[in-house]
Amino acid sequence: QVQLVESGGGLVQPGGSLRLSCAASGSIFGFNFMNWYRQVPGKQRELVAAIMRGGSTSYADSVKGRFTISRDNAKNTVYLQMNSLKPEDAAVYYCNAGETIHYPDHDKQYDYWGQGTQVTVSS
Repeated sequence: QVQLVESGGGLVQPGGSLRLSCAASGSIFGFNFMNWYRQVPGKQRELVAAIMRGGSTSYADSVKGRFTISRDNAKNTVYLQMNSLKPEDAAVYYCNAGETIHYPDHDKQYDYWGQGTQVTVSS
């Protein structure tokens, strides 16, 4: 079972930057995808950014041009660089990853989540 641990959250002023990290307890090389989600109280969890095994990325419209997702397979870590932060970016940010394990007679999908890191954007 892979553990994901997020870090890097905190309080930042509007217009500021933060870099979130998500460290996996094992290799991320085989992960099909790694995502960053965010959630505010009373709302559904929102997919913010995704990076696929081949390196392609995608972003929610609300963060395009401001956030960048990247992965370092050697460090088993995925990052979310957040620039030009706005008050509406404040949320708990979660790391999510998925992989397929190939067994002799079947394949099984695994989905992993971190515990979340709080991002607060306020002056």
